[in-house]
Amino acid sequence: MRSEWTALPEAVTDEVADRVGESHAIPAVTGDHAEIAATVAGTRGTVFVKAAHTDFGVRSLRYELRVSEAVNGSLSPAVDWHFEAAGWLVVGFEHCDGRHADLSPGSPDLDLLGEALTTLGRTPAPDVPLFNPQARLGFEHPSMAGGTLVHTDLSPTNLIVTSHGLRIVDWAMAAKAASWVELAMLMQWLISAGHSAEQAEQWLTRFPAWRLTDPEALDYFATSNAEKWAAKSAGATADWIHDLAAWTHQWSMYRRQNHKLRDASNHGADVERRRA
Repeated sequence: MRSEWTALPEAVTDEVADRVGESHAIPAVTGDHAEIAATVAGTRGTVFVKAAHTDFGVRSLRYELRVSEAVNGSLSPAVDWHFEAAGWLVVGFEHCDGRHADLSPGSPDLDLLGEALTTLGRTPAPDVPLFNPQARLGFEHPSMAGGTLVHTDLSPTNLIVTSHGLRIVDWAMAAKAASWVELAMLMQWLISAGHSAEQAEQWLTRFPAWRLTDPEALDYFATSNAEKWAAKSAGATADWIHDLAAWTHQWSMYRRQNHKLRDASNHGADVERRRA
């Protein structure tokens, strides 16, 4: 659960002040991976600070720190500094000034996302421990294995359009997998932004990794992801869980219909071959 900046002990806030100067903190309004997340504006600049002190929170933030340090580049915020004090792990990330990406049909931000996905698809996973597909998603398929860095959570809240281009934030759930897994996980966010499943898949055909993926693997992914979120939504009260269940179900139904069409087409082709 997200805590207020005032929950930090004085030893931590003093250390932050030593690094950024006299400052004030503006709590983040999106995301929930970090126990504390805030934009800290000081006399020496502005940073985005994440902090954690519970066992789980520290493990998660340390994981994000390792990945972020390994992938520092044009797409991800740099790690400016980090320290531990009074039982807290604190990380200062480069502040990305901009708005969240608009992924709706026809948005120019889709071109920025396309460029970023092309770069990510060519980015090998760094030499740090990473989630595999099973650990990250709760299901796996042989074709999901691979050596590519996969962010796995490209929701609009993690995509910031800045004056320097698109920046991808929050690498806390990064994984090592086949590059098409990133595209499959993007489907739910394209649908949430107003695309039909057909429109979203059509947009994804621009990427060779998508075109070359076995349709049966995509069917499996869509079905497994929908089943996972349907199970999570049973009895859940959070709207976002039910939203994800609805979006993943929409894609799963589309894949199921396409599967039937493929079967009918293959059957027709077999009949024609036998007649010939």
